[in-house]
Amino acid sequence: MRGKTVRRIKFLGLCLIFFSPLLFFQPRAYAGAEVEITGVRCWSYPEYTRVVIDLSGSAEFTENRLTAPERLFFDISNSTLSGDLQKNIQIGNGMLKSVRSGRHNENTSRVVLDLGNVRDFKVFTLEDPIRIVVDLYGSAAVSAKKRIVIDAGHGGHDPGAIGPRNLYEKDVVLDIALRLRKILSEDPTLEVFMTRDKDVFVPLEERTAIANSKNADLFVSIHANASRRRETKGIETYFLNWTNDEEALKVAARENQISLKQMRNMQGKRNVLDIMLGDLSRDLKREKSLRLANYIQKTMVDELNKDYTHIVDLGVKQALFYVLLGARMSSVLVEVSFISNPIEERLLAGDNYRDDLARSIATGINQYMTSPLETQTFANIRN
Repeated sequence: MRGKTVRRIKFLGLCLIFFSPLLFFQPRAYAGAEVEITGVRCWSYPEYTRVVIDLSGSAEFTENRLTAPERLFFDISNSTLSGDLQKNIQIGNGMLKSVRSGRHNENTSRVVLDLGNVRDFKVFTLEDPIRIVVDLYGSAAVSAKKRIVIDAGHGGHDPGAIGPRNLYEKDVVLDIALRLRKILSEDPTLEVFMTRDKDVFVPLEERTAIANSKNADLFVSIHANASRRRETKGIETYFLNWTNDEEALKVAARENQISLKQMRNMQGKRNVLDIMLGDLSRDLKREKSLRLANYIQKTMVDELNKDYTHIVDLGVKQALFYVLLGARMSSVLVEVSFISNPIEERLLAGDNYRDDLARSIATGINQYMTSPLETQTFANIRN
């Protein structure tokens, strides 16, 4: 069986479409010169799998779904296969049997996902490097506990922002995340996971995949902010949404590891963003993420102001962060302080401030989860 639609979308930084199991064809434009398919990466879990197709540049591609047998494939125009590309990846997790890559005709390469029991799926594209991301969903298992995934930003060869005294963001946020895990794990009603618990590099798309694989209720990504103006300081919490705020765009560009121009290009593609945000209202629980962000921001500011006199409340903001894109739960990104500010860098270097940050974030999470609205929502989901 094969269905078609004539929609074509110009790729410009970011686009996202939601697909139900009833859709069988979705062509899409990803315009550019001849490119190489440089890699196919998979993160496989029992009820969720993410596949990333890495490209050397922009290309047009069409997306097709067929039955008998079930498969999803991407025809990438004017492309070649890298010589060291793994052309047949066996998965066999119930949802995805294998991923195959090969030549379709003289000018087109094809990547085929041999499907099993897939409930629904999504496809979106990201930059630097350009890649096509495919999320496959099965039937998620139900847990009796609330699940939280903590993401410590950066890591490994990616140091993140570096303070004037050579303090690395990757080290600071990992330590705060470990402290946060320890605090939250004291509650027997919670299960707490981390995207990384040591100094290793984890791609942005894998971090979201980990959160989805755990069927998490909350996803909290921890970062330290930076600015060219050394006097800039403060705390802010983000949720996923488009924005016209210039400073928020700068923060998102830095965390996404793309240029500010590319971030602005995303903002200009409102037709694409409207499609994306329509999906967010269903799957990413945008309003719930906003409430979570408000709880965390308020408790951080209130708790830290008890012992520190310099705390600046920069508020709750919104921006398009890659690490939050595709997360199927309430999700926020916390910028705990400016590592570029000499005063806040000294605080971030100390155990007391890191511990106070972790405890204040934990308090915000607990207040959010135990609020009457969230308690009732959680009970309904689990029942």
